[in-house]
Amino acid sequence: MKSNTCFAASYSGGKDSILAIYRAIRRGFTPFRLITTYDEKNQRSWFHSIPKSILNQAADAMGIPLSIIKTEGERYAHDFEAELRALKELGVNTCVFGDIDIQEHFDWCDSRCRNAGINSYFPLWQESRKDLVYEFINCGFKAIITVVDSSRMDEGYVGQILTKELVQRIEDDGVDICGENGEYHTFVFDGPIFHRPLDVSFGEAIKTDKYVRIPFISRT
Repeated sequence: MKSNTCFAASYSGGKDSILAIYRAIRRGFTPFRLITTYDEKNQRSWFHSIPKSILNQAADAMGIPLSIIKTEGERYAHDFEAELRALKELGVNTCVFGDIDIQEHFDWCDSRCRNAGINSYFPLWQESRKDLVYEFINCGFKAIITVVDSSRMDEGYVGQILTKELVQRIEDDGVDICGENGEYHTFVFDGPIFHRPLDVSFGEAIKTDKYVRIPFISRT
């Protein structure tokens, strides 16, 4: 892929999407827009449960404009493609994704891009999950575990900062070190692509069915 690539990035707020964006920028690609799907009913992003105020704060700290796609259910793929088409008209020719090795996820993302007439790019694709987690930490990124699937791992991990020691404990527990299967989700609040660390705090853990999450509280 050429270095004059102007890209949008599927931004979840988590470690894999951030590492993918970081790699794309280091390769010489130009970031144009972050795109995040949003559950308007519950007032937070899909999957990582991040409120709009925090998403905007993160985008501002990275210096990359954010598009929030309000969508749900059967409209999800259609609305995602519509945003990609709109961005293509503004000069975007590629969308960056942080998927690692789940083919179903790759196929879904790639199909959205092909339907919109742009390229898909997966900087982390088919690399070692363990190596990627350690690369993320070694690069200086800081992340907190915000959601845990308690049917797959101990809910006590929620609210903990991702460190080498913590991910080793996760692996020792027999859990996927990267959380690629949805065992846990993270939120990245500082690192090389942030102009400043995010000023956020969190409330007490809340359990809904099998998921345990800590709610975001913005201090700004």
